[in-house]
Amino acid sequence: MSALIHAHGLSRSYPVPRTHLFERARVNVALEPTDLEVAAGESLGLIGESGSGKSTLVRLLLGLDRPTSGQLFVDGRAVDAAASARSLHWLRRQTGLVFQDPYASLDPRMTAGQIIAEPLWALDIPGDHRVRVREVLMQVGLDADMADRHPHEFSGGQRQRIAIARAIAHRPRILVGDEPMSALDVTVRAQVLALFERLRRDEGLTLILVSHDIGLVQNLSDTVAVMKDGRIVERGTTVDVLQHPTQDYTRQLLAALPVIP
Repeated sequence: MSALIHAHGLSRSYPVPRTHLFERARVNVALEPTDLEVAAGESLGLIGESGSGKSTLVRLLLGLDRPTSGQLFVDGRAVDAAASARSLHWLRRQTGLVFQDPYASLDPRMTAGQIIAEPLWALDIPGDHRVRVREVLMQVGLDADMADRHPHEFSGGQRQRIAIARAIAHRPRILVGDEPMSALDVTVRAQVLALFERLRRDEGLTLILVSHDIGLVQNLSDTVAVMKDGRIVERGTTVDVLQHPTQDYTRQLLAALPVIP
């Protein structure tokens, strides 16, 4: 498989506000220089403690933040995060993002149909948007006539399905989930997990999943990257990393997981 995403030396630092006039300038390093390749059709799980750099890396891969150093290529094309929003439309068409909280990520003033259609008109996607909205609603397991309802009229699981529908409406090649299951109960998580599996199989999507949920990563990811202090400290197949970790930090991370007798 060829590399769909290629990052070389990607890093991100943020200036730390001074506490007094003569204090030396300081920076907070959120991501150390990082190399990463994700093949077309691959499913990559990013795991690590809070503050390990997972979300920072994902924001850079999506072109939502500007790296301090390094280069990013998506499908062989360089990403300039400092470019105008319109000049990055090509990247937005390639990517879809599902956030952690399905209610906070949906505008309560908009109907489900308007929410799902938003990337279609924002990215100038041709075609009948109403037809596409109905198609995507059915694709994620919702009735097409639900397009006229507002977010508060749906359950948590249904809202996350709407968020997924919005993320795939423009037919992206890359789908990113930033803790997409953490706000859902156990039963709903199983349903949404099955939906992710089906979408990946049917649409040939490349998946990047940020999650504390090792079970989710184990079920959906081909490969795993373990992050600590802004670095990828271990990467390999899901089976190798989760069952035969080589790094002490990975062993500690897995040992800290709760186990039900």
